[in-house]
Amino acid sequence: MEQSSFHKKMMQRALNLAEKARGFTAPNPVVGAVIVKNGKIIGEGWHHGAGQPHAEVEAIRSAGKRSLKGADIYVTLEPCCTTGRTPPCTSAIINAGISRVFAGCTDSNGKHAGKGFEILRAAGITVETGILEEKCLQANRAFFHHIQNHKPFVILKMASTLDGKIATVTGNSQWITSELARKRVQKLRKNSDAILVGSETYRLDQPSLTIRTESGKVLRTPLRFVATAHPERLEKRDGWEYVALTTPERWNCFLEELGKRGVMQLLIEGGGTLAASAIVAKAVNEIEFHYAPKILGGAGSRTVCDGANPEFLSEAIPVSDMKITRCGVDFIVTGKPVY
Repeated sequence: MEQSSFHKKMMQRALNLAEKARGFTAPNPVVGAVIVKNGKIIGEGWHHGAGQPHAEVEAIRSAGKRSLKGADIYVTLEPCCTTGRTPPCTSAIINAGISRVFAGCTDSNGKHAGKGFEILRAAGITVETGILEEKCLQANRAFFHHIQNHKPFVILKMASTLDGKIATVTGNSQWITSELARKRVQKLRKNSDAILVGSETYRLDQPSLTIRTESGKVLRTPLRFVATAHPERLEKRDGWEYVALTTPERWNCFLEELGKRGVMQLLIEGGGTLAASAIVAKAVNEIEFHYAPKILGGAGSRTVCDGANPEFLSEAIPVSDMKITRCGVDFIVTGKPVY
């Protein structure tokens, strides 16, 4: 369909609403909805968390006693059509008297996957799809990955100097990148359901990995894991789990277990040994490398991906879909490893 500027504006508003609950909806997707009548927004909402009303229902409720007959609803994801912890959104839309549904993308969940659209059309509601589709798909890439693979979407985040050093020979790494880049890391943590660090990061930095506001208020604490082959050597702390990820098989079992626990996105924040282990195990779906305008040098300094030790350049892992963005004085490289 031809996407008018108004359609795009309303869908972007729905996407913005969906982001309000980023990091709080697992194992559900983030979804936003906007109801429009006579060219004006009369209701809007977003899914706040698993077990709570979906975005469409929130939007309908926010319209209050206004008649929704002849109204349009813009929703970032295909409305659900099954009863789970909440009733189906297709029924709520039909019962509300909404005339047209504009959806950003189809739900890849096999229980829905186009069936919601079919139910709405059968009820006489006009359905148009694909508005800002790429943005809507991107908003729930971790959800779709989890549905299709039963594992979390894994992001490997590293911070280094221009020459690829993440710490000095003594392990000192605070701080390589700027405060602005560290705020970006807070956003990555907020978007993730679980965080994995290496034993040295755990021991030297003693991170809390809590999700905080800029004022320091703790919003939530994600699942926290330490990768270590010798958990007995570490001082145990409440709220942490200790996993041995010494082989690709163990990585696979770990990710499968996280998938069963409803973890949609895992963030790896470790040292070079953990990074290399994850790459070798083909566990990483996306890299996010933060580079500071500094040169550290030193043969003994810690490197971004240490321990793989390939013999030939042909063994290097290509990275596709690379993007480079500035973050204050630093710059961020993102991309997808091609295994």
